[in-house]
Amino acid sequence: MSFHVPFVAHFRRLGWRVDGAARGISTDTQLVGVFDHTFELPFSRSIRDLRAQVAGATTLAAILERGYDIVHAHTPIAGFITRALVHRLPCRIRPAVVYTAHGFHFHRDGRRLTNAPYLLAEKIGGRWTDRLIVINDEDLGAAKRHKLVPNSRLRRMHGIGVDTDWYSPARVTAAASRAAQQAVGLDAGQPYFVSVGELNRNKRPTDIVRALAQMREHEPAVLFLGLGPERSRVEQLARGLGVADRILVPGMFVSDVRPLVAPAVALVQASKREGLPRSIMEALSLEVPVIASAARGCDELVDRDRGQLVPIGGTEQMAEAMDRLYRRPTERIEMGRRGRALMIERYGLEHIIGEHEVIYGELLDEASWRNYGQHSADA
Repeated sequence: MSFHVPFVAHFRRLGWRVDGAARGISTDTQLVGVFDHTFELPFSRSIRDLRAQVAGATTLAAILERGYDIVHAHTPIAGFITRALVHRLPCRIRPAVVYTAHGFHFHRDGRRLTNAPYLLAEKIGGRWTDRLIVINDEDLGAAKRHKLVPNSRLRRMHGIGVDTDWYSPARVTAAASRAAQQAVGLDAGQPYFVSVGELNRNKRPTDIVRALAQMREHEPAVLFLGLGPERSRVEQLARGLGVADRILVPGMFVSDVRPLVAPAVALVQASKREGLPRSIMEALSLEVPVIASAARGCDELVDRDRGQLVPIGGTEQMAEAMDRLYRRPTERIEMGRRGRALMIERYGLEHIIGEHEVIYGELLDEASWRNYGQHSADA
């Protein structure tokens, strides 16, 4: 939820009332005082948790009664239920609905049987969507190909934006990096790669462990910044491959990753499925090159000018890329500079906030004309 903060601040400065509803929103210290009002939604990420989905829908239905002009949803399950609930409201009080797809759950690397229900859900949900925002070219093509919404309601954005001033190497001091490294157990002067993200099966963190074990260079370590169910598997595999002393999994929440990402040899990402990874954008903005799987979204951010793409599951190729970047510090520096230039030019936060302002303005104008038509008919 933290990526919402600058958006909320911007629209509240314009005089808007901005409320937030999500699971865990009331306990997230980064969101205290950010919204006008916050509401706890007991939705679950698991489609099988029907009790949570029903409870979430009931709670959300009551929240919608407060009255809104625009509702913006961001996650697949909650997004689908939100659109369905809004669709059931009477036209005179129905808000416009925006849905940002942070990577459709049906994708080119998915199986037909697993893709089918997700595609069907997006087709149905698209009927109730006033603006569908996609953040990568593959999803844009899929939305058009499957006609999820009319093209007039489809928008392509460059992710959710990265604050290139905040994620600047000039903002990170050597002292801050050293303190952060000590906190996670890195020895002074230890070269390391960093992986940022939840430790789940989709992120394939064990691929990174296997790649480390296959490197020709035996000095670098890998630092995993994230929590998740795959932590024990990562540690067990590291012991089995004899690299446990070069794998660090602090198992702690790190609110500011900059001091740990900025000094890294490179960011490493092994995901099977992505939308447009924020961790990659942050690393590039910090002038840190990236080694990533050729998953959707990653292939738009990374190329040989800013790092290296490897096949999904290609641990040998990942090891080769890690060896190459470790051995070539001058090349790493140039890759990092080109990465930051791309972030400033195309993915800067101010651009993305401006695009949201345009979309919301369009929807308010459309609502005005709709209300005008209703009043004229009543007259």
